[in-house]
Amino acid sequence: MTTGKIGVSTQNLFPIIKKFLYSDHEIFLREIVSNAVDATQKLKVLASSGEFKGDATGLKVRVKADKAAGTLTVSDSGIGMTEEEVEKYINQIAFSGAEEFLEKHKDDAATIIGHFGLGFYSAFMVCDKVEIVTRSYKEGAQAVKWTGEGDTEYTLEPTEKAERGTDIIMHLAEDEKDFLEEGKVQELLTKYCKFLPVEIVFGKKKEWKDGKYVETEEDNVVNDTNPLWKCKPAELKEEDYLKFYRELYPMGQDPLFHIHLNVDYPFNLTGILYFPKIDNKFEIQKNKIQLYCNQVYVSDSVEGIVPEFLTLLHGVIDSPDIPLNVSRSYLQSDRNVKKISSHITKKVADSLTDIFKNSREEYEKKWDDLKIFIQYGMLTDEKFAERAKDIVLLKNTDGKYFTLEEYENLIKANQTDKDKNVVYLYATDKEEQYTYIQAAKERGYDVLLMDGQLDTHFINHLEAKDSNHRFLRVDSDVIEKLIQKEEIRATAWTEEEQEEMRSVFEAQIPKKGNLYLVNFEALGEGAEPVVITRSEFIRRMKEMSAMNPGMGFYGQMGDQFTLVVNTEHRLVKSILKDEQQALGEKLKPIVEQVKEIEGKRDEIDALNKDKKEEEIPQVDKDRKKEYGEQLEQLRKEKQAVLEEYGKENKIVGQLIDLALLANGLLKGEALNRFVKRSVELIG
Repeated sequence: MTTGKIGVSTQNLFPIIKKFLYSDHEIFLREIVSNAVDATQKLKVLASSGEFKGDATGLKVRVKADKAAGTLTVSDSGIGMTEEEVEKYINQIAFSGAEEFLEKHKDDAATIIGHFGLGFYSAFMVCDKVEIVTRSYKEGAQAVKWTGEGDTEYTLEPTEKAERGTDIIMHLAEDEKDFLEEGKVQELLTKYCKFLPVEIVFGKKKEWKDGKYVETEEDNVVNDTNPLWKCKPAELKEEDYLKFYRELYPMGQDPLFHIHLNVDYPFNLTGILYFPKIDNKFEIQKNKIQLYCNQVYVSDSVEGIVPEFLTLLHGVIDSPDIPLNVSRSYLQSDRNVKKISSHITKKVADSLTDIFKNSREEYEKKWDDLKIFIQYGMLTDEKFAERAKDIVLLKNTDGKYFTLEEYENLIKANQTDKDKNVVYLYATDKEEQYTYIQAAKERGYDVLLMDGQLDTHFINHLEAKDSNHRFLRVDSDVIEKLIQKEEIRATAWTEEEQEEMRSVFEAQIPKKGNLYLVNFEALGEGAEPVVITRSEFIRRMKEMSAMNPGMGFYGQMGDQFTLVVNTEHRLVKSILKDEQQALGEKLKPIVEQVKEIEGKRDEIDALNKDKKEEEIPQVDKDRKKEYGEQLEQLRKEKQAVLEEYGKENKIVGQLIDLALLANGLLKGEALNRFVKRSVELIG
């Protein structure tokens, strides 16, 4: 028996490896099993080259948990090690056996998992003691036993072992005994070793018999050694891809499409990506793509490899060319990764284009679910935006689909305004905005349905691409102004009449929450008496702030509406006439005082017309300030009289409430008052 010290560059390195090499302690099982698979694959390579003359078929890696002994053992029938190799590969940390083996067997490099020679030491994160019992495949080799207890001391001695291969016997620390539980081991093997290329056996399969599970004679193989992504696409059917998806995501809805990646130049990359069906809430379910390196599970955090927008996809990516750090858990940024990312983007765009061209009807059926991926990609990836511009679809309120070019050709003639802007009208809710949609259709306009999670951002993107394209929601203005073909005819009402009626209508506008402005326009005798429009800018900012924390200011704002009063409608005309008759005498003294004071103020202005501010006498400045205060007081008095009148005017209240109701803005107590008032007016 020999004893010695493990060769490390500093005495403090080993406890660092033991504690911090991996972020999750459970990774140790992946590393130990991966090493066993490596040893098995090496033997197969040697057999194929003729260096090993024995039987290299049917090789398996076995995992055994022994609660009584407190040990977890991983055994293989692979290449094994001699005493010299143990000294070289185990006692010299980071001298990777795989690296040396790779150099010698370059043509079979892809079958070897290991890179750094540190994986074995991950066992000490959870173990008090680890034993290696190994016997080399070489003829006449003496089996040896290595023992270490988590420090730099070890023992190495001859031992008996009937078969070639290696047993790693891990003595679990007291606070890590849960790794001996059958369910836990099965869970970790399923997570990390599910697709390893050598069969991994953990106990025997069980079947339900006489009210309980009993073991059978059949090995419980936990992995699929030839996963779907390793197969050629030509050999697979649609149901194969669907079955594989259900294995990966048992609780998920069936996907929309799949894309099979199979690249061997300028790098190796295989995988299958699925477009999942996402609910209409913006549930970005990232971390659903599993990253593998030669069928060894690495991570479900693939932001470095997959472009941001494709992290919404589900599936598997496997590449031996992805550079990993010492723990295989994080990607290192390099040119290879960028090439892989760029290729995946191109492959996805090309595949979607093929589906669109060959099965447009099927593509349109799935567009409502698919568009979040396309839009997200176009918003975040300039190259993808260029590739996808011909396959992005717009859907109108009649349920018809158009490419961007097709839709522009459809509306250009009729929906170009006087400033040569092509105006795209859209609705976000067919039911809520029904009145506005119908008003647009009656003018011969087409209306898009933009009710997706990213539609507001996508509209901004399209407008930025072409400054002559404008998107307006159908309720953002009166129909005459949405697509203005000529100058709008001004109302015949005087400024004084508008000011008086503004106070009358403002008296019954909701005071809480949202901001309402009152405007007067000549919309025609047949148009609605009162129309409510929403500020396009404020609404877009609020919608974007809901998904962008940096725009929280807008999210806290109420909506901004404009109450457009149609001065040509008979009911509105009668309200003005009734108000003038009812309040004419009452307002007359106020109006006369206003005119008198305004006259005095104008006289002062005339006297000082050509003077600079500092040349105007202070007495004139004081008098002018006094007149201003008097005018403001008279304005408030007049407004109070008009508002008092407006509060009691049932027709004004009814017209406002009808407009609010048409927009889904009349609720609770206000809705109850409207119903009662309606009954009174009908009676």
